[in-house]
Amino acid sequence: MSLSVAFLALLLDRFVALPKGLTLPLAHPVVWQGWLLEKLERGLNKEKFPPARRRIGGILALLVLIFITFSMSFALVQLIKTLPFSWVIEAALAAVFLAHRSLHAAVGAVADALSISLDAAKMAVSHIVGRDTKNLDQHEISRAAIESLAENSSDGIIAPLFWLVLFGLPGIAVYKAVNTADSMIGHKNPQYLEFGWASAKLDDVVNFIPARLCALFYILVSGIGQKNPGTKIIKSWQVTFRDAPAHVSPNAGWPEAALAGALGFSLGGARAYGGKILHLANMGAGRRDLNQYDIERALKLSANMSTLALILTGLLSLARL
Repeated sequence: MSLSVAFLALLLDRFVALPKGLTLPLAHPVVWQGWLLEKLERGLNKEKFPPARRRIGGILALLVLIFITFSMSFALVQLIKTLPFSWVIEAALAAVFLAHRSLHAAVGAVADALSISLDAAKMAVSHIVGRDTKNLDQHEISRAAIESLAENSSDGIIAPLFWLVLFGLPGIAVYKAVNTADSMIGHKNPQYLEFGWASAKLDDVVNFIPARLCALFYILVSGIGQKNPGTKIIKSWQVTFRDAPAHVSPNAGWPEAALAGALGFSLGGARAYGGKILHLANMGAGRRDLNQYDIERALKLSANMSTLALILTGLLSLARL
């Protein structure tokens, strides 16, 4: 039933707005996962602890988070199995962990803000990227939004869908726990270098296949609406496999390079974090003077990519039945 659950969950995430109650701070599972991790970190990541102890503490915190997440989600699945149409209920619960709708809304808000003012756009993009946004111009804001869209297409759509297909609700819940841990503590700074080591490494592992699947889906839909779709697909493939390995992340470069190749953009490059300039590899060799209309093009491509994933999941579900 996992394929049917995954198909319906993605369908719900794409086209049905979640009830307002599910967005309340104490209602969303990711919020309590973050709350639990914060509590664990306070006791296991004290500044006075030596590096080895902090690393062990981080491993322990991650294991506790995964165990509690798996136990609760597994128990919930066993409970709803006693109800009629249990797979529909499981799909509705799993849809909470998918992010197509929220991701597109957040990135679309940047495009809308660019039509209002540069300050409004800086504020909007600051909600979806970790880099410094104070001195960004419209082209840099547009690239930042598109880069966030590309990376989160994997982290927020394809990866959770992948683990949902394999292991049902417990699979997607545990994936989200790992991804949340990486977002919160998987940073290479003095506070989290050791404590967040296990979370960062495990996040790389669980995203390895999904990131490449996401890139493949971007490549396959790159020919839609093109005069020579085959040529466009080949070009996107070449850009992806040329540039993705140069990304500082083992996974983020794949969807980013694939989107850049599909649309003829150049993403990546220099950006500031905490006042420090980082020079990252370029993804793609196309235009860098991007604008709000390019964000809209990227959103359309991402929607097509998500639709392809939906169709494939549906076809696999039918074949399974």
